[in-house]
This record gives sequence, structure tokens and C-alpha cells, in this order.
Amino acid sequence: MFSRPLLVLACSFFLLGALTACGDKRDAAATPKTVNDYFEIKIGAQKVKMQLAVLESEVQRGLMFRKSMGRDEGMLFVFPRSQQMGFWMRNTTLPLDIGYIDREGVLREIYPLYPLDEKTVTSRGRDLQFALEMNQGWFKDRGVKPGDKLDLAALREALKARDFRPEALGLR
Repeated sequence: MFSRPLLVLACSFFLLGALTACGDKRDAAATPKTVNDYFEIKIGAQKVKMQLAVLESEVQRGLMFRKSMGRDEGMLFVFPRSQQMGFWMRNTTLPLDIGYIDREGVLREIYPLYPLDEKTVTSRGRDLQFALEMNQGWFKDRGVKPGDKLDLAALREALKARDFRPEALGLR
């Protein structure tokens, strides 16, 4: 069989390997999600797989250069405070609709956005905190209309998974 020192050495390597493997799993689980990840969040009665654009660079890039987007996929733009919104379609070839949402999660306005149109589509409201871009026609096809609510509890959890503090973004 094994000599005692060789057995201790073999057990040490086994234990070190097991600890390293456990550490890797913990590190992988703790790795924050990114703008490329999707989160299932409801607006009205509809579930949407949303990507969250939170950082300024993510907001500026938005859906630029995207070739396609799934039927119930979209991008939610999250701002740290309420404001008037304005979006355009620079380098964006997908026809989209944009929904402007207030800080309470209420969808207030919906507008069409046309491919490569650099004319700014400005909101009427000045108290908006989120914007949701979806494929053109999605809001109408799914019956999502002004007055419907964004699931802010699910949004808070998604922001935490992205390693953001929801309260720092005005979400309580």
C-alpha cells in the first residue's frame, strides 16, 4: 500500500483540489451579470427577457449594431433619476418601439423608432426613469399600453445580480 508520508501527501493534494473546486464554484456564482445577460421581468401581464443598460457606455450603445432580437426580448434603460427622455436610432437597423416609464414603474408613453433615423424621439413627460426598447409592434401585439406597470421588484433583483444597488438608482 502507501507509506504514511505518501498517504498524507496524496490526501493533501485531494483536499487542495476539492477546496479549489469549491472556491471556483463560489467565485463563479458570485460573478456579476452583465449587459449581455437577460432577466425575465414583467410589464403589464407580459413577461419580457430584458437586458439592462445601466452604465453610461451601455446606455449609449443600446441596441446599436444588433442584427436581430427575439420576439419577447428587449432592452431596459435604467437612469439614476427622473428626467425627460430622448432616444434616436444611430447605427440601429432594427425597427423598434420605445416605452417611456416613470419612477413608479408606470408605462406612460410609447413611440415607434425607425432604423437608422437620427431624429430624437423625445418624451412629453419630464418625470421618466426607464425606457424599454422592443421590436416594433410588440407593445400593440401584446396589449401592453400606457398605465401598465413594470415589475419593479423583479427589476431590483436583476440590478442586484448586475452588482448594482437599486436604492442608488432611486429604487426602494
